[in-house]
Amino acid sequence: MKKNIGKTGPASSVLGLGCMGMSDFYGPADRNESISTLKLAIESGINLLDTGDFYGMGHNELLLAEALKGVRRENYLLSVKFGAQRDPSGAWHGFDGRPAAVKTSLAYSLKRLNTEYIDIYRPARLDPTVPIEETIGAIADMVKAGYVKHIGLSEMGSETIRRANLIHPICDLQIEYSLISRGIEQSVLHTCRELGIAITAYGVLSRGLFDPAWESKVITDGDFRSRSPRFLGENLQKNLATLEFLKNFAKEKKASIPQIAIAWVLAKGADIFPLIGCRRTMTLKDSLKALDIKLSAQEVQALEKAYPLGIAAGSRYAEPMMSHLDSERG
Repeated sequence: MKKNIGKTGPASSVLGLGCMGMSDFYGPADRNESISTLKLAIESGINLLDTGDFYGMGHNELLLAEALKGVRRENYLLSVKFGAQRDPSGAWHGFDGRPAAVKTSLAYSLKRLNTEYIDIYRPARLDPTVPIEETIGAIADMVKAGYVKHIGLSEMGSETIRRANLIHPICDLQIEYSLISRGIEQSVLHTCRELGIAITAYGVLSRGLFDPAWESKVITDGDFRSRSPRFLGENLQKNLATLEFLKNFAKEKKASIPQIAIAWVLAKGADIFPLIGCRRTMTLKDSLKALDIKLSAQEVQALEKAYPLGIAAGSRYAEPMMSHLDSERG
């Protein structure tokens, strides 16, 4: 089953595959397992593949190119984020949305991905020094030139979304959305629906909090969660304590916790596309079963009562990164 991403976007599978963890942010990944997962996703009907040029400083794009070799180009969609600035140590240095930087980043992504075009190209964050009109205008130039098919946004607030959409139709907004990260319901989701812009939701499993094997995990220094407020000290214990309801709910539905978490996002609207961040075939197979789970209106309401807005202890990112989230400004 496929549906269009927003009123102007391409036809996509209901679920997308978030590829970041195969290269960065969650500790070491197994290259062969990552490639097998990518291949299984395509075989299973997932055609939306999400990456970023800064995931492993190009590693993720090269990995996708390797896994997709021999696959017909029309059989998959490439959603690519750009603009994040990092040094050789992996440290962050802000975001670059200047028109020249947009086109340079695109040129390198096309080469690494071994493709003639990107299906959805999006700034990873708002560059506060560059009007969004200039950034989107530069991508629009690349649309006219045939290098980009559609334009998306990531973690932008309502005002920025409106301004960007005036320059060129925006097909989707990529943003975190899960049972314990429901902030978009306050403003951003309404704005997107008014404009016919879809949501591609990342973090639907709350960065692993909804993993049944969480308690046996070892978080290494190279794992983003070792510095994430939601995974530190008392915050982590409070967040894990909220899972008791979800465990019982999943047991009654004869499903896994991740499947229920994904099914809830799917139940929130046909204009929302969950990105499942799998990097192992076993995890992907489990996640795909969420498509067979249908939650009633009463069940959705029960889940939302158990996980109200603001239930999470700790912010989504550490403070320096939170300051880059235009979406948090409404």
